[in-house]
Amino acid sequence: MRILYLTTSFPVYSETFLQREARAMIKAGVGFEIISLHGGKPEFEGHPVTLFSKWWLLKLFYLLPWAVFRRGREVLEIVQAMNVRRPASFLNLAENLLGLGAAIVMERRIREFRPDVVHCVWSSAPAAFGMMAEALTDIPFSTGAHAYDIFEYGGDWLLPMKLERACLVHVSTDVAAGRIRTLCASDKVKRIRRGLNSLPQARLPRELCPTLRIVCVARLVEKKGFPYQIEIYRLLREKGVSFEARIVGDGPMEAEIRQLIANADLQGQVSLTGLLSEQETLDQLQWADLLVHTGIVAASGDRDGLPNVVPEAMASGAVVLGSPVSGVVEAIEDGETGFLCPPWEPQVWLERCRDLQGDFSLRERLARNARAWVEREFVAEKNTGALLQFLEAATQKTARKE
Repeated sequence: MRILYLTTSFPVYSETFLQREARAMIKAGVGFEIISLHGGKPEFEGHPVTLFSKWWLLKLFYLLPWAVFRRGREVLEIVQAMNVRRPASFLNLAENLLGLGAAIVMERRIREFRPDVVHCVWSSAPAAFGMMAEALTDIPFSTGAHAYDIFEYGGDWLLPMKLERACLVHVSTDVAAGRIRTLCASDKVKRIRRGLNSLPQARLPRELCPTLRIVCVARLVEKKGFPYQIEIYRLLREKGVSFEARIVGDGPMEAEIRQLIANADLQGQVSLTGLLSEQETLDQLQWADLLVHTGIVAASGDRDGLPNVVPEAMASGAVVLGSPVSGVVEAIEDGETGFLCPPWEPQVWLERCRDLQGDFSLRERLARNARAWVEREFVAEKNTGALLQFLEAATQKTARKE
């Protein structure tokens, strides 16, 4: 099987789940080419990555008329759909125009590679690329659908059309699957989780936790609920719980979070490490007793699906205290594989931290159950293998229709 793999930026730290998926596909021996529409690096572990240059869009002055001349009906169907619904935002408009234009510019490259499917990992620019590529070449496309694509500002501008035309829609949570199945034929929506390429060595929790070691790994953005998290830390200190917390990541809220920490006088107990490498992040999870995730629904509607750091922590032996928002509840069964705690109820977090700090058997039981969930649900090679099987079946079904 030959797959043209469409991303936005690749590889990037904040999307390690895509790197793991690509790694597993390469290992499976498929014909594989990566196109990154908006930056990244020119190679991934020795495998070339085509970085699309915005300058190439200047070719549209002559390639667009030629595309309309040859495939006018197919192109105009897409143009008409663009007038049915307003773009979710200016950014979403730009993303879609980039994807549509890039496919026209790269039509010759697509034909030379001759993929069986164009697999678009996001429903924004990559799926716009896939949709236009299909209009020009008749090569089917599949798309991923993430919480950002589905929920932010009401969802991607052209999402209904993309879902209707895609031969397969890949989601990684039941929450996303439920939403997407209201927008397209349910039989082509496949819930396949992401995964780890290799599991870290299993470890027992520390028998004694005189000082709780807490880690949060997240982009510093609104949907991660950091004001609630800092209030939780303030309450822990006020009630005499000894702890050290490390926040791993970067983002636009960094200055605001630093100010919240300073206002609560927590500089001695809460630190921002900044962006760390994948291995350095996994080392932090090995150090931690607890991983905290205080996710919320942002004002834009954006929210997390199942953040990959949750199963990463579960595999590493850190107990997860997570927000009961979106896909987190699919990995964290309250009291069995971790605890679900509303971010806006800091007293609940205080009680759970106290319980966990003083009860080794509780931490051991939760860690053992969490590791078992990861081994069953979150292995990249197994899950990517399932995705490849579904992609092959979907492309064969498309070929039979033709």
